[in-house]
Amino acid sequence: MTRIGAAGSAVAVLGVLGVSAGLTMTGPAPAPVADRAIAQAPAAASPVAAPITADVTTLPTTTTAPRTTTTKAAAKRTTAKPTTTTAATKQSSGMPCSISGDGACVDLSAKRVWLVQDGEVVRSAPMTSGRPGERTPTGTFHVTWKDADHRSSEFNDAPMPWSVFFNGGIAFHTGSLSRQSAGCIHLSDSVARTFFRTLSVGDTVVVVR
Repeated sequence: MTRIGAAGSAVAVLGVLGVSAGLTMTGPAPAPVADRAIAQAPAAASPVAAPITADVTTLPTTTTAPRTTTTKAAAKRTTAKPTTTTAATKQSSGMPCSISGDGACVDLSAKRVWLVQDGEVVRSAPMTSGRPGERTPTGTFHVTWKDADHRSSEFNDAPMPWSVFFNGGIAFHTGSLSRQSAGCIHLSDSVARTFFRTLSVGDTVVVVR
């Protein structure tokens, strides 16, 4: 019994000493085992999200060409205006003559005349010319004179309104479009008036067959 009592006393003394020692410690209390394990574990790296590639279609990279803006001024510089030529005029009007300035063209076979200014046709109309034995001569001539109220001294003072003479006594003037002439070029009154007002002395007259 004495031994047990002494041992118990010793344990009690040690317990008191332990408590006293705990009370007199100046440092922090030791962390629990679980907390120490967490504190000693190295900090885990921040998670980096891996790119999601499943079901993703990568579109090919395209290069968009720069948009070209054409200004009105640039278009005007690059668009060449077609030059009017006698050949182009002939093709568009059917005129068989080559006249670069002012004048008139007569096609005896086609029974048609063309009035030309600056190489361009400004009027085209039907006509009649000389009958057999008094055919209108072909060639290149020039207007020699004009008479708005001319009368023929050769044919009993026959009226020849709006006469434009280009080869001796041969002229453009108002006349029948259903009957041939004695060599002159018959035009309707309105066309003959236009020829008279437009043609000047010296202008070219070309007659072809």
